[in-house]
Amino acid sequence: MTVTSVKKYQTQQSFESDPSAYLGKPEPGLRERLFVIIFEADTRAGKVFDFGLIAAILISVFVVMLDSIQAISERHGLALHRIELIFTIAFTLEYIARLSCVRHPIRYATSFFGVIDLLSIIPTYAALFIPELHSLIDLRLLRLLRMFRLLKLTQYVEEYTMLVQALVASRRKIFIFLSVVVIIVIFNGTLLYVIEGGPGTNFSSIPTSVYWAITTVTTVGYGDVAPISSAGRAVASFTMLIGWSILAVPTGIITTEMTVQRVGNRLTTRTCPECLTSGLDADANYCKRCGTGLPPYQQE
Repeated sequence: MTVTSVKKYQTQQSFESDPSAYLGKPEPGLRERLFVIIFEADTRAGKVFDFGLIAAILISVFVVMLDSIQAISERHGLALHRIELIFTIAFTLEYIARLSCVRHPIRYATSFFGVIDLLSIIPTYAALFIPELHSLIDLRLLRLLRMFRLLKLTQYVEEYTMLVQALVASRRKIFIFLSVVVIIVIFNGTLLYVIEGGPGTNFSSIPTSVYWAITTVTTVGYGDVAPISSAGRAVASFTMLIGWSILAVPTGIITTEMTVQRVGNRLTTRTCPECLTSGLDADANYCKRCGTGLPPYQQE
């Protein structure tokens, strides 16, 4: 038996004899309690934390919106900036708490929600330490990054996770559907170009005709481009009917997938302390993604 085989055998034996110790199950303590409160919202403390954070996000975004109104900003600008600074400090403490209660803070910092958390607080600090940002119009656009706080809401509502899972599960069907729509708009746009296209007309090129077909299929119909011949109007009528007939297709695909997931799984906010995968089953002993031993599920 080679050295590699021996090490592999010993690793397997360690896993089988004591999975919790081998996988590094977190010890009970302050960090574990903080982890449950922040990442798992099924406890009373977790729900209070999440609802409070949602309220803070919405209010902070409302403050940013008010600050963008010139009349309000000139009159109450200082107060709004102070309120914004208070919210930024609160979100900073929340970000630090998240990093401190996970085993691999770098993994969270580089994750989607970790990046969103960081982008939501950077602009305020940038304006504090670089006063020139207030005088440079282009750089002041960094303040708009505070709108990323709206994306933080997706962490605290279970239905967001269910919707994302339904979209991922039905991605092949949605891709096929979009492919068919693309073929239809290209075909109808090209057909209308053949019928009414040419220099000086509304359909001066195939891309312009395809743009018309897209606005018609999606029932937007800006009205800036319209056919005038009988044959062109017939194509337009056919395109409109196709648009009405396919509107419900993606909705049905996603709704069916969400129904399957709702019946088949009971979605929770249980989160793996190792890889931060959320939505784990309430009775799971190990993470379905990385195999880490999970602490007992707490729910109230």
